[in-house]
Amino acid sequence: MEFSEPLKLLGLTTEILESIPNEVAQELELARVISVHRDSYTISNGTIELQAELLGKLLFNASTPNDLPTTGDWVLAHIYDKTGGIIHQVMERRSLLTRKTSGKKTDYQLIGANVDVAFIVQSLDENYNLRRLERYLVMVRESKAIPVLLLSKSDLLSSEEIQQILSDISTLMPELAVTPFSSEDQTGLSEVKSQMQPGLTYCLLGSSGVGKTTLINKLIGTETYKTSSVSKIKNKGKHTTTQRHLIQLDFGPIIIDTPGMRELGSLSVEDGLDQTFSAITSLAQQCKFNDCTHTNERGCAVLAAIENGTVSAEHFSSYLKLAKESAYNEMSYQEKRKKDKMFGKHVKSVMQQKQRKY
Repeated sequence: MEFSEPLKLLGLTTEILESIPNEVAQELELARVISVHRDSYTISNGTIELQAELLGKLLFNASTPNDLPTTGDWVLAHIYDKTGGIIHQVMERRSLLTRKTSGKKTDYQLIGANVDVAFIVQSLDENYNLRRLERYLVMVRESKAIPVLLLSKSDLLSSEEIQQILSDISTLMPELAVTPFSSEDQTGLSEVKSQMQPGLTYCLLGSSGVGKTTLINKLIGTETYKTSSVSKIKNKGKHTTTQRHLIQLDFGPIIIDTPGMRELGSLSVEDGLDQTFSAITSLAQQCKFNDCTHTNERGCAVLAAIENGTVSAEHFSSYLKLAKESAYNEMSYQEKRKKDKMFGKHVKSVMQQKQRKY
């Protein structure tokens, strides 16, 4: 399979191309998932976009949502004409953004695959929240993507107020890149654009109304995607993005717009927690007892750091909450998987009995 220019523009890397066996490359075509629908997928081979369905075997063997394609995935497909195709295989992912499904149901929801940089968008109004930011950072770092914080609606605050916010973020998260911008007066938009490199895939994450779709329109240069009017009372637009969609920008980068997230539950995010709360996890190794719970033990390095102001109590409380939530959801998910497997075995047993009977 050749390293074609259209596929390169879609973000194809040498690693992906070299991972395809020669015999498979002669029968199937490489494509990227542009968007996911209820029973089909929009895919692109770099030249045309078309609708594709899953091969029955791929769907039957999927044991979790992670086994199915999502926006940004590279897939091997049989394209039988210019309008249709069958997806046979999902290629190995460089990164995978997931979150716990909303509500009481314990399962994964796929957000995007093969994302290089995740732009976390918070607006400088009542949406700005450090605790919510920590949740996004855990999710992004667990996915293996690089997080960057974009602070929208910078026209709402004075330069002094913005500098104070930047200082607060730097104190808590010194390694995090942050860019304030305003789609209203264009401030900072050139800085956002300059951070984006051709061939890399970016993803916009954030709550409804923070200006993600408006930002995409500014990057494109036209009002391509629909946005709703801004409320004069709350100073925020209504959420209009309803599905994840991969977009090729004319200056080279690829970007995935996502619907706003009201809930951001965590599920099995140990690596993301360790990276986001690295100061706490590093201190924990200095505690007197290996099983220290960091609540009331003598010789606890974490509690000592909180007492002397090295670590904020709010930051530590957020860490505990996310760690407990992740552990609980993981146990619930494993229990669900166990029940699903038992039910699957039961169904197969019943089917085998019917076949023997008839």
